[in-house]
Amino acid sequence: MIILGVDPGYAITGYAIIEYVGNHFKLINSGAIETEAKVPMPQRLAKIYDDITMLIHEYKPDAIAVEELFYHSNAKTVIGVAQGRGNVLTAAAKTGTDIYEYTPLQVKQAVVGYGRADKKQVQMMVKTLLNLEKIPKLDDTTDAMAIAICHAHSNKFAQTIK
Repeated sequence: MIILGVDPGYAITGYAIIEYVGNHFKLINSGAIETEAKVPMPQRLAKIYDDITMLIHEYKPDAIAVEELFYHSNAKTVIGVAQGRGNVLTAAAKTGTDIYEYTPLQVKQAVVGYGRADKKQVQMMVKTLLNLEKIPKLDDTTDAMAIAICHAHSNKFAQTIK
């Protein structure tokens, strides 16, 4: 199974494409879609949409796993993240690929075994499970990897949101 994990945002959207076969993981590609603050929001959102669409067409994932929106105290930030997330979901939906959503708690539970795990614990488990030499520089990329791993571990229980 090929899974595209996405940690949505509007400044940085992390992504990871992993293969999960026989309880083994293989990282195929990962990175981040970055948009500049000086660029108007519609163009930033279009870049996210276009880049996610390109990744889906290139890697043809069996499933797309996206982190659910987690509300922080800054309403302005959450609105921007919601807009970026909406573009990810729209791009995924237009390709017909099954889409799954996971809360941060579900991701931590699936990757570390503890829903209140801290970021370092998640990073170390992602590094171990994907046999990485080092933890990615951007937290958003590591989070996308964790979301994809979560889907692989949760797949039999997951509900699509088509």
